[in-house]
Amino acid sequence: MKGHIHILGICGTFMGGIALLARELGYKVSGSDAGVYPPMSTQLAAAGIELREGFLPEHLSPLPDCVVVGNAMSRGNPLVEHLLNRGLAYTSGPQWLAEHVLAGRWVLAVSGTHGKTTTSSMLAWILEHVGMAPGFLIGGVPVNFGVSARVGDTDFFVVEADEYDTAFFDKRSKFIHYRPRTLTINNLEFDHADIFDDLAAIQRQFHHLVRCVPGDGRIVHRHGTPAIDATLAMGCWTPTSTFGIGESCDADWRAQLLSEDGAAFRLLVDDSTPVDLHWSCLGEHNVENALSAIAAAQHVGVLPSAAVAALGAFRGVKRRLELLGCPGGVAVYDDFAHHPTAIATTLRGLRARGGGRLIALIEPRSNTMRSGQHRAQLAAVTADADCVHWFQPDGLEWSLDRVIGDSPVAAQVHTDIEVLITTVVATVREGDQVVIMSNGSFGGLHQKLLARLEAQLAHV
Repeated sequence: MKGHIHILGICGTFMGGIALLARELGYKVSGSDAGVYPPMSTQLAAAGIELREGFLPEHLSPLPDCVVVGNAMSRGNPLVEHLLNRGLAYTSGPQWLAEHVLAGRWVLAVSGTHGKTTTSSMLAWILEHVGMAPGFLIGGVPVNFGVSARVGDTDFFVVEADEYDTAFFDKRSKFIHYRPRTLTINNLEFDHADIFDDLAAIQRQFHHLVRCVPGDGRIVHRHGTPAIDATLAMGCWTPTSTFGIGESCDADWRAQLLSEDGAAFRLLVDDSTPVDLHWSCLGEHNVENALSAIAAAQHVGVLPSAAVAALGAFRGVKRRLELLGCPGGVAVYDDFAHHPTAIATTLRGLRARGGGRLIALIEPRSNTMRSGQHRAQLAAVTADADCVHWFQPDGLEWSLDRVIGDSPVAAQVHTDIEVLITTVVATVREGDQVVIMSNGSFGGLHQKLLARLEAQLAHV
């Protein structure tokens, strides 16, 4: 046993991944969190990691060798105050990862406002499919792997590179610690209003990341994105390649859509023979994610044709437009979308696929949503739905009434989960598509809705 680490905030997707990596490396791992729930709690329990509910000082008895502090922890937290008062050794998750896992490895980092989890999962799967056995740490659970993190058997390591801050004692973005050799920047928009004042503040952090990529590395980024172009214009010392959709697009890596919903596309790159991909994902955003992953994989020697073959067997990521079930012929999806752009692209992809009515259930739960930063955009981004049920969670500092008033489609606002479920169950019919959008548990809505639909519709 290498030693004992205790992780504060262990059930977050990132910190849970740190726990899995540490356990695999031979550390004794325990952790504390408030609200221990699947899928992370299930992964951790299966790995033999001890979980403790809440943040009590006695959780640090016996004393661990080091406390790894998640970025959700702040001053005033009882365990934070206890470790500071006792003078215990502590570090952040990104710093621990950099020192104990990433040092000396070829790091492939996937960054951007949207699509990090899915693109990281695609990239890790491509490398796995061609026998490169990468390690990875991803902010979700790729279905192909069944876990969010592993050490891997080679020098290659794929990491989801989040721009959120590191810890209460380190306000730099997490990704500054990763020192990637291959970096993708999928897109760049304003988000995380709780820690960034404006887009320029986010761009500054991305520029710090760009400064860390070596001259013989590679930066892959979305073509024709002003915020990314402006960031790279601050200074870039690394070769770049671009990706985009459209045969006439002036990007290095291009996709020509073969179906409107993105379920099939043709890969075009340089003078190479075009390669067609038919896969289970949908939406132009996932086509762009695929281009990003294919281009990054090429930097470590994977042929585009091999990458396309891998993506043909890609099974997606839990909570990223994950089909939960079809009770009574009603398809129910779970999606992590919590930004206006993500909501719009997901709905657009489902609409392009066709089928029955498209019904969206949306909880504006993220810190940026709660601040009201995106409220002016919310009505318009639901235009591809047939109807929208908004849920106003506790702590939302503004009313959804204006969003309802401006909605281009039928819309309602709810403050009670049970009333929301009852309303949906009473109005859906066979062939409808219901997509649940939230970056949280949505009060257990997913399973409650499935159970009610099964009871009401399955035997109709």
